[in-house]
Amino acid sequence: MKKSYLADWTFGKIALASTLLVIVILAMLFFVLYRESSPSIHTFGIWNFITSTVWNPPMEKFGGAPAIFGTIVSTVIAILIAVPVAIGIAIFLTEISPHFLRTPVGVAVELLAAIPSIIYGMWGLFYFAPFMRDKVQPLIHATLGKIPVVGEWFAGYTPGIGLLTASIVLSIMILPFTAAIARDSFNMVPSILKESAYALGATKWDVMKDVVIPYAKLGVIGGIILSLGRALGETMAVTFVMGNQPVIPHSLLEPATSITVTLANEFTEADTDLYLSSLFYLALILFVMSFLVIAIGKFVFLKKVER
Repeated sequence: MKKSYLADWTFGKIALASTLLVIVILAMLFFVLYRESSPSIHTFGIWNFITSTVWNPPMEKFGGAPAIFGTIVSTVIAILIAVPVAIGIAIFLTEISPHFLRTPVGVAVELLAAIPSIIYGMWGLFYFAPFMRDKVQPLIHATLGKIPVVGEWFAGYTPGIGLLTASIVLSIMILPFTAAIARDSFNMVPSILKESAYALGATKWDVMKDVVIPYAKLGVIGGIILSLGRALGETMAVTFVMGNQPVIPHSLLEPATSITVTLANEFTEADTDLYLSSLFYLALILFVMSFLVIAIGKFVFLKKVER
């Protein structure tokens, strides 16, 4: 009994220490980012820094609006592209694909997740960006660019690299995470539920719509939230193809920047304390954005789905 009690007590303390370690690490990260960004916070404030579009290191005028705008827009576009495709892949692998295809296709999807982000960036810069410049962007410019109001989002010059190109590359990067989690969630649906629906005359579409997706929606939404967090913090792939222009673009085809792109490109160039502090300020904003996304997804959307 004493050995059993001691083992149980030790296990509980180790689990508690592990939990506290996570909290301590988060607190330390926040403390370091806030301490290093304090000069910039005191100089520019919160609202002025977030809304200012000026990023001029020689004049020591810094505003985070272009980087924040690029981060949010590229992440939203990437999610809008990746989620439908990922769910389609998961449906194919679980309900439609022949058995001999499920393993190789599943491995191929998981392999996409194992490819380093710098490889995506190099591929995007040397192959995908020229393809966008020569084939896709002129077509978008000639079609969607002519539509009133909406056409302004697809107007302007077409250099290949830009906000839309970065968003597409980012969507390819987060696609395997969403697809793998959605596939595993669909596989957890009890077979008896699907067989009962088929016995009642339901089609594959009816089974997916009325049985599989409602049963697995918690896992699918959780995968989307994790992919959203990954998209917010992606650096190398986006750095290659976004363009690093510290402006809010008038068109999705034009070069832009994001928080991670600005940090990756300019940390080694920060030759003044205020410049370096402003970069830490952007890092702090990204930290808070990621935390809010995960928190809102966990405590708002998932709670509503559970009800």
